[in-house]
Amino acid sequence: MEEVYRNAMAGGGDRPVENGVRSGWEEEGLYLTWEDLLVTASNGKDSSRVILAGLTGYARPGGVLAIMGPSGCGKSTLLNALAGRLDSGTKQSGQVLVNGWRQGLAFGISAYVTQDDILMTTLTVREAVYYSAQLQLPDSMTKSEKKERAEMTIREMGLQEAMDARIGGQASKGISGGQKRRVSICIEILTRPKLLFLDEPTSGLDSAASYHVMNRIVSLARHDGRTIIASIHQPSSEVFELFDNLCLLSSGKTVYFGPASLTNEFFARNGFPCPSLRNPSDHYLRTINRDFDEEILKGCSGQSKTAAEAIDILVKSYNLSNIRQEVERRVSEMHGLIFRRERLNGHYGVTAFMIGNMLSSAPYLALVSIIPAAMAYYLIGLQSGVDHFIFFALVLYASMLLVEGLMMIVASIVPNYLMGIITGAGIQATMILSAGFFRLPHDLPKSVWRYPLYHIAFHKYTNQAYYKNEFIGLTFPNIQAGGAATITGEEVLKDFWQMEVGYSKWVDLVMLFGMVILYRILVLVIVKTSEKMKPMVRAALNRPPKHVMQVMGQPSRASL
Repeated sequence: MEEVYRNAMAGGGDRPVENGVRSGWEEEGLYLTWEDLLVTASNGKDSSRVILAGLTGYARPGGVLAIMGPSGCGKSTLLNALAGRLDSGTKQSGQVLVNGWRQGLAFGISAYVTQDDILMTTLTVREAVYYSAQLQLPDSMTKSEKKERAEMTIREMGLQEAMDARIGGQASKGISGGQKRRVSICIEILTRPKLLFLDEPTSGLDSAASYHVMNRIVSLARHDGRTIIASIHQPSSEVFELFDNLCLLSSGKTVYFGPASLTNEFFARNGFPCPSLRNPSDHYLRTINRDFDEEILKGCSGQSKTAAEAIDILVKSYNLSNIRQEVERRVSEMHGLIFRRERLNGHYGVTAFMIGNMLSSAPYLALVSIIPAAMAYYLIGLQSGVDHFIFFALVLYASMLLVEGLMMIVASIVPNYLMGIITGAGIQATMILSAGFFRLPHDLPKSVWRYPLYHIAFHKYTNQAYYKNEFIGLTFPNIQAGGAATITGEEVLKDFWQMEVGYSKWVDLVMLFGMVILYRILVLVIVKTSEKMKPMVRAALNRPPKHVMQVMGQPSRASL
């Protein structure tokens, strides 16, 4: 490992060395080295699949290391292994060292830019970066300093002309894809991290946008001495020329690691010269992906199809494939993706997310409650008093908050969105059946249905609140012989609907809002418990050897 580290140090640039210490940013820079990095994934109880087969390499300050290779070669896995972000179903062995030491990559030291631009579409570029600065930067910085840092970062990424442009999305036009990618990078470099990981930074961009994005990334490395590692699939020739070092993978093995400028010479020396007028990266990928041409030949040798037949086959295949399910899952989890990305990067904790999520959704749920309530309440002809309508809307609002809280509990336990919907609907149906609406409370079986389901279902308190709001204070003619001439609303609720009228309707409303708080606390406890249990479960399942190191700790200043 010492030899690899010396090689990394030797490639540090042309700055002078004085008394064994490099001057400028190299003295403050961060060197990342890895040796015999092996990553496997479980295929079952007794079998496993090798994803990375004993890789060795380094990344140095002031340079950009590009990880290239065909699809499925292990680019993202290598990036995640170096960043300490491997999934729980994988095992890792080997060494990953920071400046020659086993130490962690804490928030502020490193940052990770995901492949997808997960941004709030309603914000402007300035707002998105500034709000993120408020979350990430320390409290010791004033608001003006945070604002200055945000605007400086925007200028560094060349977005000053788009500062006040709305990001936009599918529903509204906004900035371009390349600008969105640069906004994502802005958000992650606000803390001035020394190490920056980028997963497919040019994915989905045209060649011009890809060049602008990568050119800005390279300028960050050159100007500030950052260590940048980027996985990239198929860069243009102009983008390829920007890279300092290249790690070329195929089937989890290293095909080439070294200066990007010497890759052509390496391939030519081994009998695979790059033809003139061909993009070098295309040539490398075609050479090391031998299944590529075979698949094309198989496709070309098949029976011909008309355009209509091809379209019909593709449409049916898409509707029945996992791709569509993945699209639906992505849409349903879009808000959760923002939380996971910023949570993984240490922007804020679970408690802050819960409070922020509740405050941000509260106005929307209030609007959704008031408008349908106003339409239905007076059309039905319920009591016309304003106080009765306000109470009706408050109960509906509390019920919506409770449904949201219930689904958050389910989502924090069930990882699959489809199973989450089924589970949530099942819980809701069980609560409705036991709430005294389909069967009166005294007719419910005492075990389970009445005790405890009837008393813990929030639908019980919703029904009681609505009935009390409408019936209490009214009188009705009594058509039963031998009784009083009139009967009160309280008697109707007690005798006919078997409701608990010993306390006010406002107590039912307080119970509902109390359950809202309880549900949010349960979500918080479940998420925090899950965070603590996942490393324990991962360790129990993987049982890595003693020399395995997960990059998760807090770095020491002495080692830097």
